[in-house]
Amino acid sequence: MSSPTAKTEETSAITPCQKFEGHTSFVWGVTHLPGGQQIITCSLDGSLRVWNLKSGKQIGEDWRDGEAGVYCIALSPDGKKVVSGSEDGGVRLWDIDTCKVIAKWMGHTGRVLSVCWSRDGQRVLSGSDDGTARQWDVESGEMILEPIETEHNDVWAAVYSPDMSMIATGGQDGPWTNEPIAECFIKIWNTKTGELVATLKGHTWTVNCLAWTKDGRTLISGSDDKSIRTWNTKTWKQTALLEAHTDWVQAIAISPNEHILTSASWDNTVLLWDLDNGQLIDPPLQHAAFICSVSFSEDGKLLATGCYDANVYTWDLGAIVKEAGFDDLLSNSKAWSTSRHSIATRPPVQRRPPNHRIPQGFFDGVSPDRSHSSARNHPHSSVLPGSTFLGRLFYRNRSAHATSPSSLLDWARNLVK
Repeated sequence: MSSPTAKTEETSAITPCQKFEGHTSFVWGVTHLPGGQQIITCSLDGSLRVWNLKSGKQIGEDWRDGEAGVYCIALSPDGKKVVSGSEDGGVRLWDIDTCKVIAKWMGHTGRVLSVCWSRDGQRVLSGSDDGTARQWDVESGEMILEPIETEHNDVWAAVYSPDMSMIATGGQDGPWTNEPIAECFIKIWNTKTGELVATLKGHTWTVNCLAWTKDGRTLISGSDDKSIRTWNTKTWKQTALLEAHTDWVQAIAISPNEHILTSASWDNTVLLWDLDNGQLIDPPLQHAAFICSVSFSEDGKLLATGCYDANVYTWDLGAIVKEAGFDDLLSNSKAWSTSRHSIATRPPVQRRPPNHRIPQGFFDGVSPDRSHSSARNHPHSSVLPGSTFLGRLFYRNRSAHATSPSSLLDWARNLVK
């Protein structure tokens, strides 16, 4: 267990290693490509783009297939293909070498908000705001079984268990509101039959993200209720509650060595956690706008974040973690405790004021004429025209996404007529 020494001296500012500019709308997905030299991103501007990690420059042309915004991407286990989910309900399979679509699977009647590969690379799982999760045979392109009717209004997260025997789904239960509701469930399904196995209760607002540990013994979730929770997958009981974010938790990722959990939030920060004991690793990684996605490099020492300001950033996680005094979390040989599978629910973690600040002006340069101007002044500031409530209503409501952001107020007025 890590026991970093408290630091009282002034420390240098933590800034991203690189900024990647080019997308014209928020970046919903980012993932590292094999070789450690490139990342790929997706955006609601309708494109996928590949970037050079060292230079920050885009490689080649945009990847496009129509104009629909792209919500999610996932790299195949063999590293040769990428699957994406789009606003038009399409699930697309891309060849990394040719940068072209090699298959397009239609069936969803709403936005595709989540995609996930099976470990063997033979299946893709997709979740949509049509309320269903669907499994696709990669070779034939056919849907496997009938769609799983999840009873989530929107399926924001759908993931296979490591042994592919189960599917976990999470999302928005009931009509979206600007306040937490009584309960939002995580549901576990049998992969072969599509039958419900378990219902996990604890979150009180939309469940946005899910991740399994490699051994399948722990499931981790993040929610609009600002919390991260861990679950024992034998008992389906909650084992930990991590609370430090001050706004929606949009994305989570586990480091390749499974020592670090990272969480991205609409409070404009990415937080790092010791996955063994739930300890928060300061400082938070400050951003200029809401963070939509996070991805670890293959060696776990570089973190990429995709943001609502249409930019992507990379962070030297190795240096950050070492400076915080958690050097052992970078090692693959760290003595691994079984405590995360057996500990009782922890009390909320008290957020400590960060010691590191982004230098003033670092995030300047975002074009003011973009429709999604960055939320600099307050974590709840909408990046779309209108009030906080209207901005969030637009973000969550599927019918609103047929409307241009610039006409959000007209859309809202028509909605309440």
